[in-house]
Amino acid sequence: MFPALETELKQEMLPDPYEDFMQHHLQYYGYFKAQKSSLPDSAAHQRVWRSSPRYTLNGSFGERDDFISDSLEKEMLLWPTCLSSTGHAQIDAVNRDPLLLGSPLLRNRQLLYDELDEVNPRFREPRELFSCFSSRGPMQAPRWPIECEVIKENIHHIEWVPLQPEYFYQPTGNEKVPEIVGEEQGTVVYQLDSVPTEGTFFTSSRIGGKRGIIKEVAVTLQGPEDNTLLFESRFESGNLQKAVRVGIYEYELTLRTDLYTDKHTQWFYFRVQNTRKDVTYRFTIVNLLKPKSLYAVGMKPLMYSQLDATIYNIGWRREGREIKYYKNNMDDGQQPLYCLTWTIQFPHDQDTCFFAHFYPYTYTDLQCYLLSVANNPIQSQFCKLRALCRSLAGNTVYLLTITNPSRTPQEAAAKKAVVLSARVHPGESNSSWIMNGFLDFILSNSPDAQLLRDIFVFKVIPMLNPDGVIVGNYRCSLAGRDLNRHYKTVLKDSFPCIWYTKNMIKRLLEEREVLLYCDFHGHSRKNNIFLYGCHSNNRKNWLHERVFPLMLSKNAPDKFSFDSCNFKVQKCKEGTGRVVMWRMGIVNSYTMESTFGGSTLGSKRDTHFTIEDLKSLGYHVCDTILDFCDPDQTKYTQCLQELKELLQQEIHKKLNNFGQDVDLEGNWSDIPLSDIESSTSGSDSSLSDGPPIRLLNIADELNQKMVLKNPKKKRLQTRKQRNEQYQKNYLMRELKLTENAPTQLSGREKGTSLDPPLTSPKNKEIIQSKKPGFTASCSPKRSTNSSLGPAPDVKPNWSKTRYSAARKDHAAMMVYPSLHIYTYP
Repeated sequence: MFPALETELKQEMLPDPYEDFMQHHLQYYGYFKAQKSSLPDSAAHQRVWRSSPRYTLNGSFGERDDFISDSLEKEMLLWPTCLSSTGHAQIDAVNRDPLLLGSPLLRNRQLLYDELDEVNPRFREPRELFSCFSSRGPMQAPRWPIECEVIKENIHHIEWVPLQPEYFYQPTGNEKVPEIVGEEQGTVVYQLDSVPTEGTFFTSSRIGGKRGIIKEVAVTLQGPEDNTLLFESRFESGNLQKAVRVGIYEYELTLRTDLYTDKHTQWFYFRVQNTRKDVTYRFTIVNLLKPKSLYAVGMKPLMYSQLDATIYNIGWRREGREIKYYKNNMDDGQQPLYCLTWTIQFPHDQDTCFFAHFYPYTYTDLQCYLLSVANNPIQSQFCKLRALCRSLAGNTVYLLTITNPSRTPQEAAAKKAVVLSARVHPGESNSSWIMNGFLDFILSNSPDAQLLRDIFVFKVIPMLNPDGVIVGNYRCSLAGRDLNRHYKTVLKDSFPCIWYTKNMIKRLLEEREVLLYCDFHGHSRKNNIFLYGCHSNNRKNWLHERVFPLMLSKNAPDKFSFDSCNFKVQKCKEGTGRVVMWRMGIVNSYTMESTFGGSTLGSKRDTHFTIEDLKSLGYHVCDTILDFCDPDQTKYTQCLQELKELLQQEIHKKLNNFGQDVDLEGNWSDIPLSDIESSTSGSDSSLSDGPPIRLLNIADELNQKMVLKNPKKKRLQTRKQRNEQYQKNYLMRELKLTENAPTQLSGREKGTSLDPPLTSPKNKEIIQSKKPGFTASCSPKRSTNSSLGPAPDVKPNWSKTRYSAARKDHAAMMVYPSLHIYTYP
């Protein structure tokens, strides 16, 4: 009917010259061996680019998905993904309409298409330099050091919440203290070989770890009557070095130290098989390093039964009797060691069971969660997943940017930022569960979550130390160092996760204000959840860093303890994320410490924390951010006044302890807070070992280059020199004032102040809403409490009405100033 158009379409259907050239080029060098017909159509590619997570998160190493080399095909890629239904519909629509494929107007790869197969007259956003997921296998298998043997089994556990509270173990005083006999009088039934320790260092990694056949490191059973337990820990996050059988049902266990170190034994996670029912077993870990532990005050180990999970849908639970934490009687002339012993009865014969220090959360668990977010067509619109960097072993450190799309550039620029991170210490898996709860809420369709996404930009790093998590370390990375003591490092190649995190936050501070920074951790010697902050010497912000923790204690009174919070900045903590970010200008910079045990507060008193308890704290963090930034400053001023009263009581208490009676009505606020608070030396911390010895020279050279690049001003020595410099600066200021005199005078004549405003000049339109079903979350002032914390059992009573305008109607908007909080009673 239209011969001219048919001829044009036939010509346009010819192969793309560039794609044809690239096909021959890759075939020549052996990188591409597929048939020509398998080449993707450019129109189909651009059609699904924005609608499919596999195109927004493609290529683990930035490669093009369609050209997979032989070496990449041999890699173990996990969890194949498919296009979303929208993506399939778009491809089908393109294939059905040849005009869309052949029209010269549609050959531009930058144009976007809507659902009605029409051209949207705008260009797509450029692809990121770092992509995360590949279309054939969205997540790469974990990379291990080449010294580590890894079994091929896939370890997976179900999530489960106990029906009844799991109470602390109550010591009877009659617990047995078994004498450590060692392998001289026992039988080694499990032992790892060639584990890298102090004196060695990380060289390279590969998927699957050590090459070759996986050795059988457990004993071989002699028959069905052999009741020897079979141990295994060569899986993700596993940690067990050796097991020695010292009795028929009694075993001594040795934990593996953090790789490339000779210390940090706390985290354990291992498997036992060939169990016997109704028999009392005793396990004793013999090489723990901390003199104090929550096991001494009632904490129980965790056990997981594979048969219970399969049959009864029962997951991890607290088990153990005759629990005792004590000093090892074997003195090897080095640092003292401590033991943990407990007895247990397995629920089934021939069962597979796991023991762990806390609920495991592996790197694979994180990737599965992020994959579900990337494949969710709604969540992927406001949650952008990118690779912050690669770890030493080549594992991806993920960065999530969570915020609702802004309608104007001014609205986007007015948003403040919140930075959250977790798992810098790999053995503190409780931090991952809190982060999981936070992500569950902030990515939900809750009105409060939508409001938070409207007014904030969230930068989230859910796992800062993936290498340590994979190999089962407790505290260190593969550099053999505690990353939370190296935020000031200049060694980008040795500490990439920390270097890139700090650099990202530094760039973020140049773009917008960071309202809150919080790094999630775990604590092995204190119960409850609490924060470490940094007290400000600035009179303008006096006590303001304590308002957020106090609000959080009121929102979660049965989990969060304000009494345990500390705001003293010690010299040994200068390299931590909390202190470094505070010195970069983030006033509300915190370390959140979550116990491995449970709560001593309110309705949860003397019970262990469950996964749901930790997840709920992630919600309470979001809840408290809204309270903290509520335009109605009643709650903020109430907490600030309560803090002053509590602090005044604490000062009186301190002075009374020293036998002094001083009237503080006039000058009590001038006492330095550092003189009142105790140090955080009781925190679950380790002193910095400095950079590895082999890198000392490199660090010195980099520091010298930085000094030469940014030389310090030469200090003027004499009074004459200082006077001359002062006069010179004075004349320069007078000159500038003279040049700008008309503008300055007109401003003053109008009565305007030349001082900087307390709030940002940028005004932002936000949606205000009332939170449905909001429970009370703040307690009244309590001047009779002698401690710095609120009473946990007092019911909060502040009004929870937030953002009174309806949120559903986007047309109802109001101008809302920047969320600086400068309210003083």
